Amino acid sequence: MAGLTQASCVPCHGGIPPLTAAEITPLLAQVPGWAVNTVDGIDRLKRTFTFANFRAALAFAVEAGMIAEREDHHPDLHVAWGRVVVETWTHKIRGLHQNDFILAAKIGSIASPATDPAA
Repeated sequence: MAGLTQASCVPCHGGIPPLTAAEITPLLAQVPGWAVNTVDGIDRLKRTFTFANFRAALAFAVEAGMIAEREDHHPDLHVAWGRVVVETWTHKIRGLHQNDFILAAKIGSIASPATDPAA
């Protein structure tokens, strides 16, 4: 995961194909706790982070949002009591791009050891 956490997202202007299953497999191995979830035919990365309460979940969501802003690549964040679900995909290509794995790695790196990932 260190390789992805050291990388930066690059602008994606579309016009390129989304990653194939063969390209996704080695990247997915670098982001523990994340899973590919297909919605309406579009692959997304998804991970659920759990917390002791709403305040901790909200603080995590804010920190994840700051990472997203720095990378200029914005996931969907679903915040609930004791849980944050993060979903990321590249809208312009209707699928996964290396940027999604970079963002997943960086967001995953801020989870505390007590955070219980469940895909």
